[in-house]
Amino acid sequence: MSDAVSLTFPDGSVREYTAGVTGREVAESISKSLAKKAVAIALDGTVRDLSDPVETGRLEIVTREDARSLELIRHDAAHVMAEAVQELWPGTQVTIGPVIENGFYYDFAKDEPFTPDDLPKIEKRMKEIIQRNKPFTKEVWSREKAKEVFAAKGEKYKIELIDAIPDGQDLKIYYQGDWFDLCRGPHMAATGQIGTAFKLMKVAGAYWRGDSNNPMLTRIYGTAWHTQEELDTYLNILAEAEKRDHRRLGREMDLFHFQEEGPGVVFWHGKGWRIFQTLVSYMRRRLSGTYQEVNAPQVLDTALWETSGHWGWYQENMFAVKSAHALTHPDDKEADNRVFALKPMNCPGHIQIFKHGLKSYRELPIRLAEFGNVHRYEPSGALHGLMRVRGFTQDDAHVFCTDEQMAAECLRINDLILSVYEDFGFKDIVVKLSTRPEKRVGSDALWDRAESVMMDVLKQIETQAEGKIKTGILPGEGAFYGPKFEYTLKDAIGREWQCGTTQVDFNLPERFGAFYIDSNSEKTQPVMIHRAICGSMERFLGILIENFAGHMPLWISPLQVVVATITSEADDYGREVAELLRDAGLTVETDFRNEKINYKVREHSVTKVPVIIVCGMREAEERSVNIRRLGSQAQTPMSLDDAIAALIDEATPPDLKRKALARKARG
Repeated sequence: MSDAVSLTFPDGSVREYTAGVTGREVAESISKSLAKKAVAIALDGTVRDLSDPVETGRLEIVTREDARSLELIRHDAAHVMAEAVQELWPGTQVTIGPVIENGFYYDFAKDEPFTPDDLPKIEKRMKEIIQRNKPFTKEVWSREKAKEVFAAKGEKYKIELIDAIPDGQDLKIYYQGDWFDLCRGPHMAATGQIGTAFKLMKVAGAYWRGDSNNPMLTRIYGTAWHTQEELDTYLNILAEAEKRDHRRLGREMDLFHFQEEGPGVVFWHGKGWRIFQTLVSYMRRRLSGTYQEVNAPQVLDTALWETSGHWGWYQENMFAVKSAHALTHPDDKEADNRVFALKPMNCPGHIQIFKHGLKSYRELPIRLAEFGNVHRYEPSGALHGLMRVRGFTQDDAHVFCTDEQMAAECLRINDLILSVYEDFGFKDIVVKLSTRPEKRVGSDALWDRAESVMMDVLKQIETQAEGKIKTGILPGEGAFYGPKFEYTLKDAIGREWQCGTTQVDFNLPERFGAFYIDSNSEKTQPVMIHRAICGSMERFLGILIENFAGHMPLWISPLQVVVATITSEADDYGREVAELLRDAGLTVETDFRNEKINYKVREHSVTKVPVIIVCGMREAEERSVNIRRLGSQAQTPMSLDDAIAALIDEATPPDLKRKALARKARG
C-alpha cells in the first residue's frame, strides 16, 4: 500500500492505513463500540487528540476508563470552568488553567474577585455546558491572527502568552462549541465525556505569572475524577485530613506553637517536648550498639561548605551569619570577618569526625549517627506547621564502609527502617531506587557499580518482603552525588509520605580526601552511605499526629493517664492510684475539681488523653478503677493491680517489649 502508515497495537497485531488517517478512523476500523468509548489516542506513548492524523508507530486507543484519561478529564473541566465563568460574568479575562495534582485551576482577571459563594453557580453552569456535549475541535492560527482575535476580545493576558510562545511553534486554538481558548492540548472528543464527578474547591489570589509586581488575579481550584465514587472518596479524605490537621490538634493537645518572630521554627510546649523526646529516645535505643552517636557544630566557616559543594549547589537554601561585632564594626581589623553558615545538613561534620585519626579497614564499617539540628531556608509561603519548617532535627547517620560492605549495609539499613515504621503501625511501604540524574558528579563507572549494587539490594528487599513491600524505579531522580533508596509510607487515610532515604555518596569522601588504610596498607576512599529514617523528626511527629488523629499509642502519648474522681471523698484514693501509676513509670495527671465526671471526661477527650481512670467511693472500697478509653463511651471496671499491670504493658515501647520477650525466650 503506497503512502501508508503502519500501526502496531497493544496485542502485537500490525495494520496498515492510508496516510492521513485519524485516530478516530482507526478506532472505527477496529469496532464501532470502541470508537464510541474512545476519548484520545496514545501514539508511541504520547497522548494526542482523537482527531489527529497518525503516523507509523505503536498506537493505543485511550478510553475514558483508561488511567491516562484522568488528566484529560481535568484539563477539559478547566476549559469548561473558564467558559462557564465568561458566560456568567462577561468581560472576565481568562489567563492560564493547568492540570495539577488531584485537579486543576484557572486564573481569572475580574474587577471584583470571585468569592466562595460564586462556586455553586459556576458548577451549575459547568454541568449545563457538559450536557450540551459540544465537540472539542482544534485549529492552528498564525501569531498575527491569534493576537488580533484576542485583542478584539479584550484578552490582554492571552496576547502576553502568545508573545511568549517561541517562534516556529504552532498556536493551537481549541473550540468547545463557540467558546475557544489558546491551548497546547490534547483534549477529549467532546465536553460530555468529562462527566459530572467534579467539584470546585476554593478561591485564592494569585499574581500573574507568580510575580508580586504583576496584577493580582483570582484563582479557582477544582477537582475532577472518573467516577462519583472516586470523587466522594477524595472529598472524604480531605474532610478527614482537615479533622486530623496536626496544627489544630497541636493547639488542642497543647503541644507547640509558631509565631512571627521565629518563622518556620517550633516553640515546643511541655507536652510537645515530652512526645518529641520520647520519639528521640526510641530512635536512640534502636541505634544502640551499632551506631556511635556524635554531635557536629551548628555553625561552620563557609570554606567547609565550599569544599563540600553545598555552597555552590545549595547556597540559596542556607543561612549565612557573621558576628554582630563584625557587622557593626566593619573597619575593625581585629574583628573576625569570616562568613559562617548554619548547617543545613550533618554530612560534612561527620566526614570531619571520620577523618580525625587514621582509620583501618578492620574498623569498618563505622556508623556515625546524630540527632542534628539543621536550618534550611524555605519561602514563607511554603511553611506548613511541623511538615515544612526552617529549623528541624534530622535522625541522620552516615556509614563509612568498603565497597564490598556496601550491599550488606544497605540491607541492614533497610531492615532497620522497615522495623521502625512497623513499630509505629506503618505497614504499607514503597521502596524506590532513584537513579543517576543528568547533572551529577562521579564517573559513569562509579555510578554503574553503585546502581548495580543497589538494584541487587532492591531485588533482595522485594524477595525478603514476600510481596508485602512494593518496589519501583525513579529514573533520573537520584542525588547529584549518588543513587538512593526512597521510603514512602501510607497513613491511616491513604496519604503517602516520603520519609526515609539511603543514599550512596561518591562526592564528599573525594572532596574532603577521606580515606582508610586497606589490607594492602594503601590509602583507599571509603563508600559513604547517608541514612535517615524519620528524616525530619518534627515532620515525622506531624505525620504521627495526623495518622493517629491525635489518638497517640499509649507508649508515645505525652500524657498517658488522667485520674478523675467522681466525688471529693474519693480524692485520697485517686491520689494513691496516681502515685502508683507514676511509680510504674507512666505520665499521670489528676482531676479532683468539683465538676461532674462527664464534664471532666469530655474536657480531657478534647485534649486527646488516651486513658481516663474514674474513681468513686465504690472503687475506693473495692480497690478497683473504671477505665475510660479515648473515643469510647464504655467504662471497663478492673482491679487496681490488674489495671496497673495492663497499662504498664501497653505503655512499654515496642522495642523494649521485643527485648523483654527475647530475654524471656533465652530463659
